[in-house]
Amino acid sequence: MLFPTVEFAIFMLIVFIVSWAIHPWPFLRKLFLTIASYFFYGYWNWIFTALLFSCSFGNYIFGILIGRAAGNKTRRGWLVASVVWNIGILGFFKYYGFFMSSFTNLFTFLGLQAHLPILEIILPVGISFFTFQAMSYVIDVYRREIAYTTSLLDILLYISFFPQLVAGPIVRAHDFLPQIQRDVNPTGIDASRAFLLIMGGLFKKVIIANYIATELVDHVFANPHIYSTWELLFAVYGFAVEIYCDFSAYSDIAIGVALLLGYSFQDNFNNPYRAQSIREFWQRWHISLSTWLRDYLYISMGGSRISRLATYRNIAVTMLLGGLWHGADWKFVFWGALHGGGLAFERFWRDKFGTLRKTPLGEVVSVIFVFHFVCLGWIFFNASSFGAAVEYIKSFANTSTPPTLITPFVVGLLVIGIGMHFLPKAPIDGMFAGFSRLPLYAQGIIVGVFLVMLSAFGPEGIAQFIYFQF
Repeated sequence: MLFPTVEFAIFMLIVFIVSWAIHPWPFLRKLFLTIASYFFYGYWNWIFTALLFSCSFGNYIFGILIGRAAGNKTRRGWLVASVVWNIGILGFFKYYGFFMSSFTNLFTFLGLQAHLPILEIILPVGISFFTFQAMSYVIDVYRREIAYTTSLLDILLYISFFPQLVAGPIVRAHDFLPQIQRDVNPTGIDASRAFLLIMGGLFKKVIIANYIATELVDHVFANPHIYSTWELLFAVYGFAVEIYCDFSAYSDIAIGVALLLGYSFQDNFNNPYRAQSIREFWQRWHISLSTWLRDYLYISMGGSRISRLATYRNIAVTMLLGGLWHGADWKFVFWGALHGGGLAFERFWRDKFGTLRKTPLGEVVSVIFVFHFVCLGWIFFNASSFGAAVEYIKSFANTSTPPTLITPFVVGLLVIGIGMHFLPKAPIDGMFAGFSRLPLYAQGIIVGVFLVMLSAFGPEGIAQFIYFQF
């Protein structure tokens, strides 16, 4: 079930009305939202609701076992068991075929015969998100940052809550569990912010991301060798805009929908293309994942508390595994290694020479350099394979082919998509404040007119969100 569809609008309307009608009975409300979330997930393939339940129930049990364990050794043992459980689920469904085919290719390269079992496994939507979310609960219980809960229903709702279930943001237990464990108040809904987030997300997805994909990016990445250097370059810029508008749109809509139901999530994006360093880019891009990797992987390996060389290694390994989190393919491994190497080099430079003071011109140059570094990574991210990405880069030599896809419409969308990162904050805050002061009926009229215009000017059909594949 996709957000920008009639099916979801009907589903959300029913959930909104019923959940607030029964809000005086917290247990009943949580039960209803859990059932609604499982319906939302099962709408794609009901069989995998059993996987979602198994993941939730297993981590619920591990949370209790860790919370009640007497000694640190026992606690650590249960933590290891929980990590094996979660990585086992994720590894089987997402990485089994990748590792089997990689081992087969390695044996063939070495001149050995290998007959490894290759299974056709369907990748469950959102599995990377809900397994990481589940792991954060158990790890936080182990670290005594939160108390374990004896309520299975709370854990089921926390891991399955439908707004962010299939594409994030990854919500931490210490942020969300307290919200579902206290009474909600319908008068406290920040409906104005929710409406603006949802409208902004729909515009980014339906107009910018979809049109850039269909008018430019999909064509060029499918057959890069037949397009000109300029089209190849603009397609890379186009994908940078497309993936930002696509993914941040999902996050914005998810946050807005959660707000309408009385729950608050942290922002997942903060104008990433205005970053002046690779480190700052990851502080602004997919914030829920980058902070998860920092808190549960990088710090667990020692972070920067050990030698400088080990610090660089920890950075590189963290990003390498972050790349692999995105998909079972060597292109994602390289993408993660590229960012890991860039972050490690930045850390080395800062350790060696300190933080350099930048002039305004230097800041502009830094933004441009980081943007193009990120765009280089996007080639590998979006290509069908590592080899296809290499061929894409080689195709930049196609200087004789005249450009045909770089139209004023496409250029205008690129300017909007990149330019929105550099809008001053004050006018945007003023727009939010002005909209929130309008009467509720006026806000409803604006939302209605927006949806009509979106339907009129949007393309036929809605493409699946990019991060559904992860």
